[in-house]
Amino acid sequence: MLKVKDLKKKFITYDKNKKKKEFYADNGITFEVGKGQIIGILGPNGAGKTTLLRMIAGILEPTSGSIDYDGLTFEKNEIEIKKKIAYLSGNTKIYNTITSYELLKMCCELYDVPKKIKESRIKEITKILNMEEFLHNKIENLSTGQTQRVNIARCLVHDPEYYILDEATSGLDILSSQIILDFIKKEKERGKTILYSTHYMEEAENICDYCIMINKGKIIEEGSPKDIRKNTKTTNLRDAFFSLIGGTQNEK
Repeated sequence: MLKVKDLKKKFITYDKNKKKKEFYADNGITFEVGKGQIIGILGPNGAGKTTLLRMIAGILEPTSGSIDYDGLTFEKNEIEIKKKIAYLSGNTKIYNTITSYELLKMCCELYDVPKKIKESRIKEITKILNMEEFLHNKIENLSTGQTQRVNIARCLVHDPEYYILDEATSGLDILSSQIILDFIKKEKERGKTILYSTHYMEEAENICDYCIMINKGKIIEEGSPKDIRKNTKTTNLRDAFFSLIGGTQNEK
């Protein structure tokens, strides 16, 4: 189980007069995620989703609060935790002068995947993400959707327990998006835990068991899509979000 408690991240900026300003990208985020669940982290751009997921992935250090993976913390068990997780953001950069196959082989080595199962693991991942036709093409020659599938594939090689996916389908065509969403559903069936950040409310409604809506660094609502619709007296998550923030005018 993943436990996030009172997580905060403060940043310092300076205005044009060089006056220091402090603000919290995330301010008091608390939730728990059980095995075999897809949890949607929902909100507009700038809501604090990416900062939150980077802290949960151990990339950013929280200003305060705690993150607990099955009783392990980054302070004491960073290596063990990072073997359990896979982190993907929509703008992750990968080597583009090598082939997808070469990248997956390299990732197998980085994660100490046993040599005797390395080839079968790559073959399995290639099939899951429908990558056979471009596996031996250089990444620089792939489409945006194909590149994102390679990005997800590199997260799969060590068979992680937790997926942290930040805007995984952003900018993709409908076919590539569906391949990734189908993959996420199958990983849930395998008992994997998935944190899925998106501003596409329709996607979340389709795949998430539980949703956490964030705005301006704070949780404004959480629950199953059905419960959120019921609580806000709306018919979809998009309308529910606008109901919670008082309409689009309050986003200024």
